[in-house]
Amino acid sequence: MIGGMRLYRIAIACCTLALLAACGRSHVTREPAANASAGERPVRVSQPKYGATVVVQRGQNVYRIATENGLTALDLALWNDIPPPYTIHPGQRLRLYPGGQRGVATRPAARPPAKPGAPVVAKPAAPAPVVIPATSNIGWRWPADGVVVARFANGDPTRQGVDIAGKGGQPVRAAADGVVVYSGSGLVGYGELVILKHSDQWLSAYGHNRARLVNEGQLVKAGQQIAEMGRSGASRDMLHFEIRYNGKPVDPQQYLPKR
Repeated sequence: MIGGMRLYRIAIACCTLALLAACGRSHVTREPAANASAGERPVRVSQPKYGATVVVQRGQNVYRIATENGLTALDLALWNDIPPPYTIHPGQRLRLYPGGQRGVATRPAARPPAKPGAPVVAKPAAPAPVVIPATSNIGWRWPADGVVVARFANGDPTRQGVDIAGKGGQPVRAAADGVVVYSGSGLVGYGELVILKHSDQWLSAYGHNRARLVNEGQLVKAGQQIAEMGRSGASRDMLHFEIRYNGKPVDPQQYLPKR
């Protein structure tokens, strides 16, 4: 097995997943720097390579493969349905784009021998379309009070969710029942981040928090406070909120109640 050597603390935390589920709340607070905008780092976004795949080599981990291909480790794991602690194996084939069957270790199909002198042209497989349902069986609710200051834009890798402006310290709440699959600050640009898994298909993410109030593996209920709003990784106090279906960002306002 190849563990995620330095996969921004997820691997370490998830090794104790069973214990964390029974733990109480942890309170991690980071005060914003005096000049928050000067230290602000842009959200690193993935650039999918449709039709492209890689075969895991000995010594590689999710973080290394993602970095070498211009992706975030989170996206690579989600697109291939790799669960915590994000273990991969030599010979496993990973997609560098969302959609289709996920996390399947396969071998290249046998090809007939080429004629002598004939050029060999590799044709990438056509990506399977990701069908986004118009409705969800999840009972979504707004994760924070405030005004939406940035909306989702389909196809824009810099606008994969909505930004909800508010005041530092105000409650950030779970948008639906779920389990905490990530609680940390290892994803550049998201600051203090919490990710909840609601089903095999649906995830939600909560970024730029001042404090995280839940542990990985912990079960949470819809409306339960999971963090305090802040400006970690942002220039103002706000919540960056995403909903993802099979790893693909969708417009949260399509599923949240009208208000």
